[in-house]
Amino acid sequence: MALLEILQHPDPRLRQKAAPVTQFDEALQRLIDDMFETMYDAPGVGLAATQVGVAKRLAVMDTSEDKAQPKPMVIINPEIFEAGDRQTMDEGCLSVAGYSDKVERYNKLRMRALDRHGQPFELEAEGLMAQAIQHEIDHLDGKLYIDYLSSLKRERLRKKMEKDARHKAKA
Repeated sequence: MALLEILQHPDPRLRQKAAPVTQFDEALQRLIDDMFETMYDAPGVGLAATQVGVAKRLAVMDTSEDKAQPKPMVIINPEIFEAGDRQTMDEGCLSVAGYSDKVERYNKLRMRALDRHGQPFELEAEGLMAQAIQHEIDHLDGKLYIDYLSSLKRERLRKKMEKDARHKAKA
């Protein structure tokens, strides 16, 4: 397994719409394993293939509260087909590292996807898992959580990120 580079906003590859996965071969299994290693190392609760520069509709997640008992989940070609009430949740992203803000998401949803071996499954999720699923599907569609912020908040975030980058470059 290997750690992969997590692309950082504003890398244009984060805006690329991912293509459906059609081959479930050894290369895909290796990518999934590398993505899990990268996500756990970051640390994060989810990672989409587009965040590591691979334009495939694939994401890995682990929203377990007890890190001693991980519950890794792979979603390939995911699709939300039912959603419930919306609520505002604090959200961050490994590709917008060190920043977070409030985003409105569905609190409960039902989705269908393929597992790492291409087997279809359906899942009902709520809370953090529902939020993570929506967040990762957004990545696969070329969207970031910051796209849901007001233009004023996005501009403030952009300026703060530029300022932080300048300070980091001087150090």
